[in-house]
Amino acid sequence: MRVLIIEDETMAAQMLRKLIEEVCDAAEIIGQLESIEDSVEWFSTHPMPDLVFMDIHLADGSSFSIFEKIDVTCPVIFTTAYDDYALKAFEVNSIDYLLKPINKKDLERAMGKYCSLVLSSPQANGRFDTLLQQMGGTQKKYRNYFLIPERDKLIPLLSKNIAYIYIDTKTVKAVSLEGKSYYMNHPLDELMAQLDPAIFFRANRQFIISRHAVQDISIWFGSKLSVNLTVETPEKIIVSKARVSEFKNWFVD
Repeated sequence: MRVLIIEDETMAAQMLRKLIEEVCDAAEIIGQLESIEDSVEWFSTHPMPDLVFMDIHLADGSSFSIFEKIDVTCPVIFTTAYDDYALKAFEVNSIDYLLKPINKKDLERAMGKYCSLVLSSPQANGRFDTLLQQMGGTQKKYRNYFLIPERDKLIPLLSKNIAYIYIDTKTVKAVSLEGKSYYMNHPLDELMAQLDPAIFFRANRQFIISRHAVQDISIWFGSKLSVNLTVETPEKIIVSKARVSEFKNWFVD
């Protein structure tokens, strides 16, 4: 088992390496990286490892940005001193989330999960969404409702009734299929983590769109796409050339 460690604290990395070797004789530590920049370069020039242990807070930023720069297709076990990133961790290829200081029992549990979910699967080297489908009762649950503050009330907004969510001069708003606008008190990253990716797609930095609201799609300049919705939008929703294939796969899935 080829294991990569991404951890910017030398002592923490050494302790993790020791624990991994104690828990799993078959584990081979093939690298130890300390930054987002080094990690992106490593994934660009090496074969994908079997498993990655990744600290969330690195010296040059959040390790989640690695997934925005490179396609990491192997399973990931996140490590962190904070417990408020669990939801976001499961947006990417995470199979577990370990709080520091990591103890042997927790590591054994995480490695056991890796073995049962990955090594026993014929899709062992595939993307993690296939594994999630095999997890049955432990699949991630997505938000069905949001409670929107409005004066002295809380207005329920059904997720499936959202046409799109966007950033309007640093304010996040959701627009329903009926065209009504609601103020949201969460950033787009957090909202996307709570929404079903089978229905919602992060079109670009400003827009999350619903499959139910797509009216048609126009070919745009530079091999981009312009997505036209059934409700009015403040500007064109452009999908970049790099994400056209991902958008098409999402829409026809």
